[in-house]
Amino acid sequence: MTPELVQEAAQAVYPPFTAEHDLIRQTVKRFAREEIAPFAQEWDEAGIFPRELFGKAAGLGLFGVRISTELGGSGLDWWATAAALEALSWSDSPGTNMGLMVQGELTIPIVAELGTAEQREIFLKPAMAGEWIGALGISEPGGGSDVAAMRTRARADGDDLVISGQKLWITNGLRADFIVLAVRTGDTGHRGVSLVLFPTHTSGFSVGKKLKKVGNLCSDTAELFFDDCRIPARYILGEKNRGFYYIMHNFQGERLASAIQMVAAMDRCLEFAIQYGRERSAFGHPVGSYQVWRHKFAEAGRWLVYRALDLINRGQKAVREITMAKLYTSELAQRLTYDCMQIFGGFGYTTDYPISRYWRDLRLYTIGAGTSEVMKEIIAKEDGL
Repeated sequence: MTPELVQEAAQAVYPPFTAEHDLIRQTVKRFAREEIAPFAQEWDEAGIFPRELFGKAAGLGLFGVRISTELGGSGLDWWATAAALEALSWSDSPGTNMGLMVQGELTIPIVAELGTAEQREIFLKPAMAGEWIGALGISEPGGGSDVAAMRTRARADGDDLVISGQKLWITNGLRADFIVLAVRTGDTGHRGVSLVLFPTHTSGFSVGKKLKKVGNLCSDTAELFFDDCRIPARYILGEKNRGFYYIMHNFQGERLASAIQMVAAMDRCLEFAIQYGRERSAFGHPVGSYQVWRHKFAEAGRWLVYRALDLINRGQKAVREITMAKLYTSELAQRLTYDCMQIFGGFGYTTDYPISRYWRDLRLYTIGAGTSEVMKEIIAKEDGL
């Protein structure tokens, strides 16, 4: 089934895709093709994409799809988010998409949901306008997916919090203006974690280095250091010592957004492979005509993703379905990009075609937002095993 037929079938099964969603797709697709795709290789080689792109994305409303109109957003639903994220795949730059997703799906929604009026004015407003870049600071050296084991600590000192510690693997960390930062404000374990809004102009904050990665080359990833950084205690986001629960809740949106991006990215890889397979011949036949390749073009992951979308959009519990979608699509992407790249032969191993970028960049998704192993543990727990 071609990507076009899959999309048509999805629209038939899920009526929430409307003319409004089609307009979102067209608008974001045009943005992706004109403002990102022509520069994808250049930005990979430079190791970063321009800061100005955040402002351009904000102008399209990409950073406020589900944010209420009272807060300056579009007030739409998860189906609108899916339409936007799927269309963004036309950028052929998963690294750029990653940086934009962290802004629009990881930092802004949690500030909009938990922030006070003051916090929203200081942090949310410039972030939604693309004037400030946001990052999510959770992972630490040696901690990995174990959020409850974090060591970065915030001690109370009068009306302030004094923060010391280190964060690692932080997307947008090199140039973030603020960080939704997880810190320990209580005892050990998950009950002692809080979230704070941390302005990076704070004295004592430093970026250790920009990390060199295998893929997502234009998305900056950094290690961060906090040396007795003093911020107002009123910058605590939500309730003190409830940060672990906020993080687990936020993970659901991050994993669902990742799964949506995986499906869309696989669509693009299939399109590249099908087109090139028709053009390239081996032993007198187009490579794409061989049955062994046809069997690679199944996209069962889309239905898992849309099932999870449907549940979360109706306000129902979807931890199991989101986790399954994230696990399946991220694992499937590894096999699919490998096979699609194989169709290109030696050319697939060069940077002349976007397929090699997808092969490198999509490798991250079995690790980021929770490893595949952690996803399996969550599914087992949800199933009562």
